[in-house]
Amino acid sequence: MSRLRCRTRSLVLVVPLTLALTASLLPATGQVPAAGSPLTVMAAAPGGELWNADLSVVDRDDVNVRRTAAGLRLREARSAGRSPRSAVAEGMLLSAPRTLSRPATRVRAQVSAHTPAGATVEAQVRGWRVSGWTEWRTATAGAVFDSPVSRVQSRVVLTATARGATATVRGVQLTADTTAAVSATTPGITYRVFATRIGLVGELTANGRTVQPRDHFVALPSRRSLAPLNTGDYTVRVCTTSGSRCEYAPVWDVGPWNTRDDYWNPSAVRENWKDLGQGRPEAQAAYQSGYNGGRDQFGRTVLNPAAIDLADGTFWDGLQLTTNAWVDVAYLWTGGGLRGVVGDGPLTIRTGASTSYPSRGLAARFANVPIQCYVTGQSVTGPYRTTTRWNRLATGQYVSHAYISVVYGGAVPVC
Repeated sequence: MSRLRCRTRSLVLVVPLTLALTASLLPATGQVPAAGSPLTVMAAAPGGELWNADLSVVDRDDVNVRRTAAGLRLREARSAGRSPRSAVAEGMLLSAPRTLSRPATRVRAQVSAHTPAGATVEAQVRGWRVSGWTEWRTATAGAVFDSPVSRVQSRVVLTATARGATATVRGVQLTADTTAAVSATTPGITYRVFATRIGLVGELTANGRTVQPRDHFVALPSRRSLAPLNTGDYTVRVCTTSGSRCEYAPVWDVGPWNTRDDYWNPSAVRENWKDLGQGRPEAQAAYQSGYNGGRDQFGRTVLNPAAIDLADGTFWDGLQLTTNAWVDVAYLWTGGGLRGVVGDGPLTIRTGASTSYPSRGLAARFANVPIQCYVTGQSVTGPYRTTTRWNRLATGQYVSHAYISVVYGGAVPVC
């Protein structure tokens, strides 16, 4: 592979979660629980809707975890990567979404876990709004959403150092209630960032996918936008700077360089590096301006300004790149309006409503795409229907409605 190994393994789950979690767990005296002692995370929630996350079911959308008599643990507590990128072992259990009895704007977690030195555990949640899923938020101290959510999904993230210590999670209780909302990000934001090629065929992504040759997905340096396996809940539109080629691709991995750098969010929401301007990735600032001593969150010297990684199919076939390059990225979950899911792919994006029109790029399978309107064109038979309707995703970008399932947003207007 042609590029430097500057991502942290599968990165889902490779971060020093202990610091963030422990800080929210300290008792009023400020004492830190002794290493190796049982740890119970308390969060009072009078009047809220309470339920327990199901930790008993470990299936295909979970990564490197197992259920034991004592509780949820890492299945393999040693780093399994084939390169020096793998600093720690990581695992994640994803619970099924829960429909709330009434909409809520805050979800808090109470975690019961035994956490030895070097191990970490974190409870995270996301909520379903009219426009789709929010980003993932740490729920220990309370995750507050910008608008009411009707469904909540939780996940438990575990990490362990190379010494092999692993936490044991006995239970996670969640509470949904209503509180003052926080400001949302700018809808449909787009930034120009530097892209590198992922490669790594045969390795696991952060959400548990085995990377395929010429695969179609991207990695962003924050798990807040990590989509579960075989979903496009978090999708980007990445285009060449000329706009001649674009691909709509799901976010299935975490990286490059950092794992807590949601640079597309404003400072009030951004997890780390709050002194950087919205849209400026930490790796770019480190490489170009010596920010943070020119290092990433793990202390590594940043060797390029990359803020998005592209799987080989996205890189070579979608954008037709031949080398790492600057690209324009739209973070589609920050927008609103009509959305559809690509049912088979990669689906060719064309400049008009017929297969005779030139290709403008690709839409990966499972990608959630914005639908502006539709026109009548060539009849096409796809996985959903036979139809003459073609959806416009953006100016000069059309895909056959036969391949798109509209999942939320209402009726599709005529262009």
